[in-house]
Amino acid sequence: MLEHDLQQVAELLLSARHTVAFTGAGISTPSGIPDYRSPGTGLWETMDPMAVASLRAFRADPEAFYRTMRPFAMKLLAAQPNPAHLALAVLERHGLLACVITQNVDHLHRAAGSRCVWELHGDLREAVCVNCKRILPADGLWHRFLQKGVIPRCASCGRALKPNLILFGEPLPRYIFLEATGEAERCDLMLVVGASLEVAPACELPFVALRHGARVVVINNAPTPIDGQAQVVIRRDLAEVLPRLAEICRVHLRSSGDAASSEEER
Repeated sequence: MLEHDLQQVAELLLSARHTVAFTGAGISTPSGIPDYRSPGTGLWETMDPMAVASLRAFRADPEAFYRTMRPFAMKLLAAQPNPAHLALAVLERHGLLACVITQNVDHLHRAAGSRCVWELHGDLREAVCVNCKRILPADGLWHRFLQKGVIPRCASCGRALKPNLILFGEPLPRYIFLEATGEAERCDLMLVVGASLEVAPACELPFVALRHGARVVVINNAPTPIDGQAQVVIRRDLAEVLPRLAEICRVHLRSSGDAASSEEER
């Protein structure tokens, strides 16, 4: 059944005009980064996100934010791309994937070689002062914090710097969200990969794609709100499924290329 589903997804990819991947925390769990809502292992299973990871909480007690998030940050910064990230980069190199829209802040898509990546929730490459609004490269700030416990502070006002990622209570970066929305509107195929589709407004983008006529494929361990409208739903290990999908597509492309060469020779 899995092979049949993957062949179907490969056919959709090979015939699509403009394919977009929408990824969530599930694509990075094989890299050792826990997701947020899986029963027993999700980050928010053991803590209240509004009390820890909201802008209000950070402003009130940045030291508590850093202290609580330190174990998660250690896993985040130590993580390496897994086969699922690499497979999406392969699909892009073969011209079968226009871009990745991700809710993740771990930078693993770019590290894997994906070139067009829209990071809806920010990233750890920069730090921002919530007081004077300065944005600066993070460089070694996070590593110094993990190694020595030194909270990064703004050189201008002395307040604690926040990782330039989106906390609860913050709007998404307007330009990035508009670009991602445009990709959802113009695509004719969207791969929803490792995303629970529970966090708004990012979770609306696959439905935007549907409303504009796109087909949707879901590859996720748990059910999502869009499953009933998806062309194909696969519930298997992403690090197993996506490399196999990329290989099937590669074989099809090679076969069609060989056939085209033979036709030219004749």
